[in-house]
Amino acid sequence: PRRVEITTSHRVIRAEGYGNVVRAELRHRPPGPSADEEIEAAVEAARTADLTVVVVGTNEEVESEGWDRTGLRLPGRQDELVERVREADPDAVVVVNAGAPVILPWLDRARTVLWVWFPGQEAGHSLADVLAGAVEPAGRLPWTLPADEADVPVPHAVPVDGVIEYTDGVHVGYRGWERSGRTPAAPFGHGLGWTTWSYDTVDEVTSSPEGDVVLTVGITNTGVRAGRETVQVYVEAPAPPTGAPAGGEHDRPVRWLGGFTCVEVAAGAAARVTVTVPRRQLEVWDTVAESWVLPPGAYRVRVGRSVRDLRLDAAVQVQGQQPAEQ
Repeated sequence: PRRVEITTSHRVIRAEGYGNVVRAELRHRPPGPSADEEIEAAVEAARTADLTVVVVGTNEEVESEGWDRTGLRLPGRQDELVERVREADPDAVVVVNAGAPVILPWLDRARTVLWVWFPGQEAGHSLADVLAGAVEPAGRLPWTLPADEADVPVPHAVPVDGVIEYTDGVHVGYRGWERSGRTPAAPFGHGLGWTTWSYDTVDEVTSSPEGDVVLTVGITNTGVRAGRETVQVYVEAPAPPTGAPAGGEHDRPVRWLGGFTCVEVAAGAAARVTVTVPRRQLEVWDTVAESWVLPPGAYRVRVGRSVRDLRLDAAVQVQGQQPAEQ
């Protein structure tokens, strides 16, 4: 007789206004090698391979629309797989196939990590182009990659009596990380490519009559290959007026992304790029006037490769108006 193992799972989701939603699943793994056998086969292949590529990640069963993840760890024994393959081939390339942050405990020990998101049917061709050096992986992280779940600055992640309180205010995402001061595995805006860059100058910082801030940045490609760089500009607000109440319109992030631009530069060449910080990126919501207003003062603009890799800075005086007091 043949024995077939089927695992079952179900969840009951209670949502106000929608009643109870029951999600049930039946899962059957076809007969085949065990996880131990698959890991050993991968290790043996890595020992003899000219190039080792190990792919880990999530799928629609782990992250999708309609529910929240209960943790940030890679499912199954994928971390063990990476560690074992790395022991067999320290130069192994690790490809992360995921659409949201996951904890990568081996990140500092892996020599090459490529985040490919959910690339769709052309994943194989795209990955081959990058590994062969035909295309530069020049993307930047749109969120912060945590080193540990305990570091994530989310005040309340689990509903209490069916209610979750969002108390982050303006300190959501990477802005919450900046306020917490914790060190992530990779900061917002981080990304590497085929070359290296120096940030040389920031000048011609002006505030237009419309309230936009415009600046010109000089950079140099210091590597041996042409590359594409994303020049990022972050803004730090002036100090609030003397005696201003804490919070409300005066509660502003430590710094926030004001603007960015991409530029392709030949090896050894320099370039000057113009970045505009739109007025809207500087405004706050005036709860009395019920409109957006631009607080005046000396803003600090900081230029770099990520929110934690800031290499140049300048000050600009912005004309505007203070929000009305409650």
